[in-house]
Amino acid sequence: MARPSLLLISLSPIHRDARVLRQLSVVAEFGRVTTVGFGPAPEGADEHLQVPDDLSTLPQTPLGVARLGLRRWRGAELAAPAAQWVLTALQGRRFDAVVANEARILALADRVAAGAPVWADMHEWAPEERTHILSWRLLVAPLMDHLCREYLPRCAAVTTVGDRIGDLYRSRYGVEARTMRNSSPYRDLPVGEVREDQVRLVHSGAAVQGRNLELTIDVVSALPERFSLDLYLVPANDGGRYLRSLAERAPADGRIRFLDPVPPMTLPDTLNAYDIGVFWLPPVHTNGRLTLPNKYFDYVQARLGIAVGPSPEMADLTREHELGTVAADFRPETLAASLRDVTAQEVRTWKQHADRAARPLSFESDAQVAREILTELTSA
Repeated sequence: MARPSLLLISLSPIHRDARVLRQLSVVAEFGRVTTVGFGPAPEGADEHLQVPDDLSTLPQTPLGVARLGLRRWRGAELAAPAAQWVLTALQGRRFDAVVANEARILALADRVAAGAPVWADMHEWAPEERTHILSWRLLVAPLMDHLCREYLPRCAAVTTVGDRIGDLYRSRYGVEARTMRNSSPYRDLPVGEVREDQVRLVHSGAAVQGRNLELTIDVVSALPERFSLDLYLVPANDGGRYLRSLAERAPADGRIRFLDPVPPMTLPDTLNAYDIGVFWLPPVHTNGRLTLPNKYFDYVQARLGIAVGPSPEMADLTREHELGTVAADFRPETLAASLRDVTAQEVRTWKQHADRAARPLSFESDAQVAREILTELTSA
């Protein structure tokens, strides 16, 4: 009997998209997988259709922008150049199930599925994905709302990164969204030694405006000299301008360093040399308020203590597993105070607790959600 033919679409560089790579590792268990996305073929794909790098994933053409401005959502659904390329590349192809990543490709996934079941992995809260940007808020956010309202009820399964965001999809669009966190695969790593006279902080992620990494630099700059910070940052699509501005903001004493990014699958090994992973993201929009990112779970697998603000999803896990410190608010002085007096023994305890939590907070538990969905889709 032939294995099911499965299509996975993510208009991202899949080969370095940690969430989609984990998703793909489970999808590949259930059939022959064709991936569609930017960049080279990701590990686990049987076939890969590489979208040209210069094609926009939004309707950023004169006609597309006009349709957005006139609120002609139907005409804008498939107007993005990348979507048009995918439609042409998949013309005449049929698949047994489709996995669609993020709201912008919901109409595309529905079209190419041609009646096959669709699993929509929404990641975060799509209607407010980048609403801190005025043009997005005025033109793109209403399109995302339309796509969710029109296509999510047609999907066989919907997932998102956290319970609270799932509640939002349920209340606005009437769909049951299952939680599949951004957890990392379990890693059997040691609990590192802690020095009495030094606290080694680390942050990994993307150097994207809106993440407010200036705050992290300012907080660490205000901490005593025993604190250092290494940042492993992937440059944004701005030619590295934001990353350079952060480097210029850092003090000249060398306590804050900018290091080359590390591939997702080996990142916990690199982070294992540190003491505390930090992530302070003020709640400027819903996704910021409810963030539960890859880096949080990378910190756990690296057996680090964790320092966060009162972001509810991260704060809940940090308190439940006694992994570190949760600041009362996002004022720089409050964040600095949450770490200033930390002792070596406290750090040792947090790292031991991370070791204890590494398995329950690993991808092994979230992979079961994906397996349940794929079993339903491929047996339909």
